[in-house]
Amino acid sequence: MLSKIKLQLLGVLCTLFLFTEAQAQSSASTYSALGIGEFNYSGLTNNQAMGGLGISFGSAWNPNVVNPALSTKNTIFNFEAALNYKKIAADNGTETSDIDGGGLSYIALSLPVKANKMTIGLGLNQVTSVNYSLLIESEVNNADVQAYNFIEGDGGISDAYLSVGYAVTKNFSLGLQGSYLFGSTIRTDQLSLFDNEGRPVGITTEYYERLTVSDFGLKAGAYYFVPLNEKSKLHLGAIYQHLGDVSGKAFAKLAAIGQASNPDSDGDLISNDEPGSIKLPSRYGFGVSYEKNNKYVIGLEGQYQDFKKYRSLLGDPLQLREAIKVGLGFQITPDYLAIDNALKRGTYRFGLEYQQTPYYLNATNINDLGINFGASLPVNQLSLVNFAVKVGQRGTTDNGLIRENYVNFTLGLSLNDNSWFYKRVFE
Repeated sequence: MLSKIKLQLLGVLCTLFLFTEAQAQSSASTYSALGIGEFNYSGLTNNQAMGGLGISFGSAWNPNVVNPALSTKNTIFNFEAALNYKKIAADNGTETSDIDGGGLSYIALSLPVKANKMTIGLGLNQVTSVNYSLLIESEVNNADVQAYNFIEGDGGISDAYLSVGYAVTKNFSLGLQGSYLFGSTIRTDQLSLFDNEGRPVGITTEYYERLTVSDFGLKAGAYYFVPLNEKSKLHLGAIYQHLGDVSGKAFAKLAAIGQASNPDSDGDLISNDEPGSIKLPSRYGFGVSYEKNNKYVIGLEGQYQDFKKYRSLLGDPLQLREAIKVGLGFQITPDYLAIDNALKRGTYRFGLEYQQTPYYLNATNINDLGINFGASLPVNQLSLVNFAVKVGQRGTTDNGLIRENYVNFTLGLSLNDNSWFYKRVFE
């Protein structure tokens, strides 16, 4: 039995190591062109299906990356991974365009060192994502030519994390998560000029920018529950994430199209992998949930991050505001003892999610409102197939802005094993 456990753990760790070679990715908003990209606040698949609920509630069947203190709920070995796909219909009031994309969403592992007392977690998660493509047409002052800017961006920041949760008392847990932040964003702006007859004027130029980050972050969490009676509990949770000055390098160059990414080509080299830092504001979160034991949970949570304190690596002027997220989530398990009926033993989730994003354009806040739902369905005694869907709308067509209607799918698998705790009888 012990050999089997060692092989399982080795396989999971090798998988995690291989996946750290690639960033977690998903299709991001057009508004990810601003700042360091679109931030992920919603956790794993089970959290996403409940509007991001995870600060005040967790279960034994899924790792918890939202609040490390809640990892003590994982009394069995958990390994979870998921893929993501997002489709966006962008509308500027006169034209529409479809955007889609996806990829690896996360990998998470939770290992109880001592059940109900101490749990270690590690994994790979997405912090921000950048993915946009824009064509901007404008007139050039004092000239009979039209300018066409084709702007693209891709990439993001991921974190490889190690966390520990510790139950101080039966009702009170603390957690700490250390993260290695890594990744890069690439942005290009190709400028072409055409006369009134559609003939090119001059040469097409390209601005190429690559920002790479490599640093450490820290998140702390606390969790407390109050038994209301024999069949129900009130859960309380809080998180604080410190990012601060994240170290990185910047490369930027203006040159002929196709030459800007080469530091040795002709052109204007603006920054040649110059070291610097991006100032990312700290994040706070609070939540409360009510649970009817083994039946249903309903909770309300909020998160806050003041992006007025944001500073880019290249010092670009950017007007950002506070980011506020509020999530209302609900989950229900019809009959957790229905061993022969997977649908009754499954867990079904619903949620509402509102975000005031940090993006502020043309005197307008960019808000995001989504409806979430999903489920975890058993595939054997312990393991689960998880899925989450979010249907939402971001932004507005007022004041020359873009409205995005989107659908986000996440599909994952939880491999759970309680044989970790079987005692050896024979050597």
